[in-house]
Amino acid sequence: MATEYQYHSNIWLEEPEPSNPFAAKASFCSGYDVHNEVIPNASWFEYLLLLFKGERPKNSDTALLEKLAMVLANPGPREASVRAAMNAGVAQTNHSAALMAALAVGAGQYGGAQELSICMALWQECQFDITRWQKRLLNPSDDERADIWLPMEHAPGFDPNGDATPTPILQSLELLASLAPANGALAWLKANRQALELHVGYPLAMSGLAAAALVDLGMDQDQGSMLYLMLRLPGAAVHALEQKHVGWKNFPFYGPAIELEEDAFPESQDQKGAGE
Repeated sequence: MATEYQYHSNIWLEEPEPSNPFAAKASFCSGYDVHNEVIPNASWFEYLLLLFKGERPKNSDTALLEKLAMVLANPGPREASVRAAMNAGVAQTNHSAALMAALAVGAGQYGGAQELSICMALWQECQFDITRWQKRLLNPSDDERADIWLPMEHAPGFDPNGDATPTPILQSLELLASLAPANGALAWLKANRQALELHVGYPLAMSGLAAAALVDLGMDQDQGSMLYLMLRLPGAAVHALEQKHVGWKNFPFYGPAIELEEDAFPESQDQKGAGE
């Protein structure tokens, strides 16, 4: 008797087509019939929350996730992961390479998914204790895996290159806090933002805002990191496509920042080697 190999999932169940065991006749997400119940009746963000959390979401959570997704959708060309995608786009590379470039750069500790993950871990540890927050923000690296990530060089969730909180972050914090629980992470962050900024010496960053929103949505660190990576891809995609059509001649090249060192192989040596 041949061994039957099966994938095991608590999220997803499929019934195969009788004529084709490689195609699904019906799919169920946490017990909900995807094509007969979810797709005809749910919104995209309701479905997304169902996938991640395994239960039908509250309307307030759906509204919060939708607005968070809009806040994160296009970080803009000043953001490193978007510029990585733009570089890939102007180089006329595959679309997948542009998105992978954005994901790779956007996974890091400066405004990226790893910084967000550390912020979410601090929420679990510090909760709403501002004294603990002030202590841990200045020393966030205790539990990091040194073989993968170097110690943080700035307070996670804050922008070490900033002097004042950018207007869009203030606007987004105001909006998202209005959609979140009154006793939740966003409300606390709104009330204590200035005190935390004064303590660390620089302003709140988008990673810190997004971490609080994802905590209010009940996400863990892994779920939050995945969503943060995903939700920022639309901007990376459209900027990469735009630069593909603009072309490399109009793409900024930071020539003044490049310094050529003395040639290790002077021309006389090159010619001598070629003659030999």
